[in-house]
Amino acid sequence: MKRRHALLTALSTAALMVPLRAPLSALLAGLAVPAGVSLAAGLPPLVDAAEAGDLQALRRLLDAGAAVDQRDGRGRTALLAATHANRVDAARLLIERWADVNAKDAIDDSPYLYAAAEGRLEILRLTLAAGADLKSTNRYGGTGLIPAAHHGHVEVVRELLKTATPIDHVNRLGWTALLEAVILGDGGAAHTEIVRALVAAGADVNRADGQGVTPLAHARQRGQRAIAEILRRAGGR
Repeated sequence: MKRRHALLTALSTAALMVPLRAPLSALLAGLAVPAGVSLAAGLPPLVDAAEAGDLQALRRLLDAGAAVDQRDGRGRTALLAATHANRVDAARLLIERWADVNAKDAIDDSPYLYAAAEGRLEILRLTLAAGADLKSTNRYGGTGLIPAAHHGHVEVVRELLKTATPIDHVNRLGWTALLEAVILGDGGAAHTEIVRALVAAGADVNRADGQGVTPLAHARQRGQRAIAEILRRAGGR
């Protein structure tokens, strides 16, 4: 009995330390596993498959009735996990199966907001076509446009400017997308192009920050000559 108990203890310990894969899975087949939990990655199966970009597993799980918006311990849906990993085909499949592009996780990221902020252009386009909430905001109170401008994602900014996204929305720092492109940008080619695009789309070039400092004043303080010239020509003060 002692030897049998020791063997069972060793197998249980291995199950906690080693991803569930054959032949270990066969040895542990009799163990009770809570519904919706993947021992392989510690994630709900659908989230696990989405993050891995495993289309075959996604289809199998969805066809078997898995909830398309099931969440992991971080509040991420399968679609948000696919967006994190930039799994475009997985995201497309989930959206085709009516995944919510606006479902937020524990830190207020949604597939739409994360795709915009991190430059996931193809997934962003999928979320826009599926009804992304353009007025939704992240944990900093910013729309998708603001972090896209901050991070220098030129094509994402251009894509969002084709929509009704609020161009002069102010986040909790008191910054618009234009201010963020100047204050947090590096003044290089990408941020210069973003400023040009925002100005051309009608951004308020004189919308100051919480201290009353305008985009032009910020650009001059940072030695961003090309950006300062764009703003000056647009009536910046």
